[in-house]
Amino acid sequence: MGDPHRVGVVGLGVISRAYLDTLANHPAVSIAALADLDASRSAEVAATIPGAEALSVERLLARPDVQTVLNLTIPAAHADISLGAIEAGKNVYVEKPLAVTFPDGRSIIERAASAGVRVGCAPDTVLGTGTQTARAAVDGGLIGRPLSASAVMVTAGHERWHPNPDFYYVPGGGPLLDMGPYYISALIHLLGPVRAVVGAASRLRAERVIDSGPRTGQRVPVEVDTHVSGVLEHANGALSTITTSFDGVATTAAPIEVHGETGTLAVPDPNNFDGEVRLFALGGTEWRVLEPRAGYAHASRGIGLIDLARADGQRPPRASGDVALHVLETMTTLLRSATEGRRIELTTMVERPDPVPLTPVEAWHA
Repeated sequence: MGDPHRVGVVGLGVISRAYLDTLANHPAVSIAALADLDASRSAEVAATIPGAEALSVERLLARPDVQTVLNLTIPAAHADISLGAIEAGKNVYVEKPLAVTFPDGRSIIERAASAGVRVGCAPDTVLGTGTQTARAAVDGGLIGRPLSASAVMVTAGHERWHPNPDFYYVPGGGPLLDMGPYYISALIHLLGPVRAVVGAASRLRAERVIDSGPRTGQRVPVEVDTHVSGVLEHANGALSTITTSFDGVATTAAPIEVHGETGTLAVPDPNNFDGEVRLFALGGTEWRVLEPRAGYAHASRGIGLIDLARADGQRPPRASGDVALHVLETMTTLLRSATEGRRIELTTMVERPDPVPLTPVEAWHA
């Protein structure tokens, strides 16, 4: 094994802990530097990771030994930090979405290509045994030709648990840009890229009330649609319906179902790495649980960055910037379709990422 891949982390909010728990203990990765707008926070976290140094964002981007910048900032800052890292000659792995707007996302991918660096992007949950086992079932013909799919995400809103939920309700937030990347990425792995969309959306509440933490009771203005539904036309002819909502309380709908000529798959929550994949075969009498047959077993946040580091230019990272750009265009075009009331074709196209063979935790963590 060669030297560990050196990573600098920008942004130490709530999601950072999950990434650091994976990466700080992985032999293929070394956390070299950390930066946050709150300097005391970066110093506090750096003290828990041997060899990590707390720096300003500018110094971290300029540090020559940092190979990849892990961009965990809020969505509105994704493009600026990613472009700064690319300009400094570094790879980027960015939390979802790739950017707030499609033009910003396209700039990230184009500039990275010009600079000869790589871009990866969350979600990497779709590389776990849940989505990958479902993909193996589709590719293996267990449901015959896939014809359609449905994806449903309904919550009461992140203000119920997040102490600072403001960014979920400004441009770059909302249920589609926040949670849609999990579901649309999974649909791309399962059914391939999207060629056109039709959307509808609503925003029936002007504000939300924070329900946890020191700001409990404070009101947050809502600037984005909080219930989005749409139809995705896949390039292979299959149709997916998607609903993402911060306006419900609960749902009994499966997170994802894929319907084929000879069977239906129930796919687990793509916000998780694993979960049961169930098959109901045509002519059968009950659902059957499939044993995991593909994916990184017991994976956790950051496996996409590890996959990028180990690809080492020999193949595209599975959680790639190209997939993330296609997902971003799908989402932003869906919102535009809702505003304009018409079907809109996408301008990007992407290959399905390479499938992940069933990889035990001791293998991917070695």
